[in-house]
Amino acid sequence: MAKKKRLDLILVEKGLVESREKAKRLIMAGKVIVENERIDKPGKMFDENVNIRIKGAEKYVGRGGYKIEGAWNSFRFEIENKIACDIGASTGGFTDFLLQNGVKKVYCIDVGYGQLHWKIRNDPRVVVMERTNARELMLEEEVDLVVCDVSFISLKKIFPTIKRILRNKGVAVVLVKPQFEAGRENVGKGGIVRSKDIHKKVLYDIIKNAIEVGLCPKNIDFSKIKGTDGNIEFFLELVNEECEDSSIINKIEEVVNKAWEELA
Repeated sequence: MAKKKRLDLILVEKGLVESREKAKRLIMAGKVIVENERIDKPGKMFDENVNIRIKGAEKYVGRGGYKIEGAWNSFRFEIENKIACDIGASTGGFTDFLLQNGVKKVYCIDVGYGQLHWKIRNDPRVVVMERTNARELMLEEEVDLVVCDVSFISLKKIFPTIKRILRNKGVAVVLVKPQFEAGRENVGKGGIVRSKDIHKKVLYDIIKNAIEVGLCPKNIDFSKIKGTDGNIEFFLELVNEECEDSSIINKIEEVVNKAWEELA
């Protein structure tokens, strides 16, 4: 028979919350459900294997998880048992999606410090590399998959790193943020790009640059979730191989028009 423990302690041990204090707050607020019954006493004793859920709990640690899930629904890139690198990991939304879908290992890269969610930081499959400039990144092994969400820098400056760390035929899924690609003169009030033509030009330039670096664009789509500032964003799937077919460029207009129909 399993040992009985305090509910607040079980929440921490199961990794549902990061501290006893937070567990107590959630329980007393009536947000913890044990075997379909709401419990509001943190000290109540339960079997440690009891079924617990938290009302209103988010699926991912950050909005990025929902964004990359949308890209996966569109591109269906392989994740299970792959070694991956998350460039611009921030709180870890992209990484969270990868972890929940069977990735073998993830290098989490960010120039900042202390942003990565405790749940991601404590996962044994995660290698945390904070205060790391992605442009200078070197890894001890090549990776199968790169996911990338960077701000205040152009993807053109990150592509050489992706090329360097990605195995031959490996896949990169990158988030294109037009506000950091278009040039200041093309970014409107509030940091929003409000022109279809600028979106199309940004995507054309990014695809052209990727091909020049040796990353071949295979798929393009718009992110079903806008950026926090309200910008329409786009995803590109790239493969580390020389590009014999650049027909993806012909899809730019269709993708941009559809993004504007659904999100603008």
